Amino acid sequence: MNTKFKKGMKTRKAVLGANYLNAVKKNITKFDKKFQQFITEYVWENVWSNDNLTKRERSIITLAILASQGNLDEFKLHLKACKNTNTLPSDIMEVMMHVAVYAGIPRANSAIKLIKDELKEWK
Repeated sequence: MNTKFKKGMKTRKAVLGANYLNAVKKNITKFDKKFQQFITEYVWENVWSNDNLTKRERSIITLAILASQGNLDEFKLHLKACKNTNTLPSDIMEVMMHVAVYAGIPRANSAIKLIKDELKEWK
């Protein structure tokens, strides 16, 4: 493993959690190994590991983009990660207000349903 991959995996684990990452590692096959290496280095090392923004700020941006695009499976993953990035429920609602204004109320409404379910687990 190269340095970029190791650093990316460390950040990925810190944000998404050990349980999630262990499941990902367990399910990597010859088919998707190269893809997993790519996203670990490109996304998690190049973007998430730099210090220009905090993990909280990155979570907020990521939630907004994913909800705006209707990528709700990936949205749920990053919503769970908010616990690890110190992103508060009040931050998440502010994101949804922006999504509603700039991407549409239906997109925000769909995401809010997922948020409400996730917040039940946070208590």
